[in-house]
Amino acid sequence: MNDVLLPSLKTFFNLSYTQATFIQQSFFLVYLIFPIPIAYYISRYGYKTALVTALVIMSVASVIFLPAYYFSSYVLSLVAIFVISIGVTLVNVAANPLAALLGHASGSHVRVNIVQLFSRIGYSLTPILATRMIYHDHATTFHVPYLVIGGGAFLLAIGIFFSRMPSMKPAIEKGFSFISIVRESKKYPQLFWGAIVMFFYMGAEACTAGFYISYLHDPSIANFSADKTATFLTYYYVVASIFSLVGIYLLQFISAGRLVALSGIGMIILYLLAALTTSSWNPYYMVGLGVFISIMFPSIFSLSIEGIGEFTEKGSALINIAIVGGAVFPPLQGMLADARGVQISYLVPCVCFVIIVLYGIFCDRRHLKNKADTETSLLRI
Repeated sequence: MNDVLLPSLKTFFNLSYTQATFIQQSFFLVYLIFPIPIAYYISRYGYKTALVTALVIMSVASVIFLPAYYFSSYVLSLVAIFVISIGVTLVNVAANPLAALLGHASGSHVRVNIVQLFSRIGYSLTPILATRMIYHDHATTFHVPYLVIGGGAFLLAIGIFFSRMPSMKPAIEKGFSFISIVRESKKYPQLFWGAIVMFFYMGAEACTAGFYISYLHDPSIANFSADKTATFLTYYYVVASIFSLVGIYLLQFISAGRLVALSGIGMIILYLLAALTTSSWNPYYMVGLGVFISIMFPSIFSLSIEGIGEFTEKGSALINIAIVGGAVFPPLQGMLADARGVQISYLVPCVCFVIIVLYGIFCDRRHLKNKADTETSLLRI
């Protein structure tokens, strides 16, 4: 929704690109504040209660968009986004490690990718539906889709509350502080560096989708209408959904680290083409980004918490804190877009993906080393 909301509020409140990125900042700043308290909350009350709480928070926060719209308040809009993000963060901290832990460790990458596949399907439906609800009868009714989402979240919360889903309450652990978790994470290089890489990845993802509509709407690039830009954003997410399935299949044959590295190289090539060339192919470069970004979040997440055992809850909290990168890089891209244009601003996520490719190479080498060590141990036995 933020991807559609950013350009609509930019127009509604007459904002600059930099001011419009306050939307991304409001959403992603939550990840700096709440993951560790949320991890403690899950340890105390269990996964089921955490998911119900998250959905209720999102449904209540959606109502804040009503006064934000009728009083034309950008501040209230940002408050609503911030509170919604608390619920989303609670879901992320609970759901991803839960998926990773439900089964043998060797299948964790596949399970987390399957979870994220459903997110991609949701993303695919959002742009067209949201655009039609926001741009209605020559008015920008940006509150309507959030009321729909809030109502759906509340009904889902009721369904989960009365379901037979087990609470799966983990043991309460001590040491839920940022400093202690960072200190302990150094025992697990894949987690420590994975958190840093997630910071850059979320910055790149937020930049890519957040400026997508503005990029295609720019007269010097494609000059698409609101409906057509929403359609191409849908194509981007549909492609990401399809290639999430392809990625799940490929993970049967190649390591997650190698897949991240190869996909990252593909992202860099398309960013450079989108930022430095102008032709009828530019909209399709943007759609093509969905091919390579499809496996990124779940693969980086699962690589980061791979093999960390009882530290999984805290490791998940650390990775979710790193998602605050989504609040850092969009303003940088916004400032570059205001100064040099939205096209050249796509060099910001391009630089982020250089770091991601290096992490993929690191994880692939780690995988090969672990595989060789295992084979050596078996030969000795």
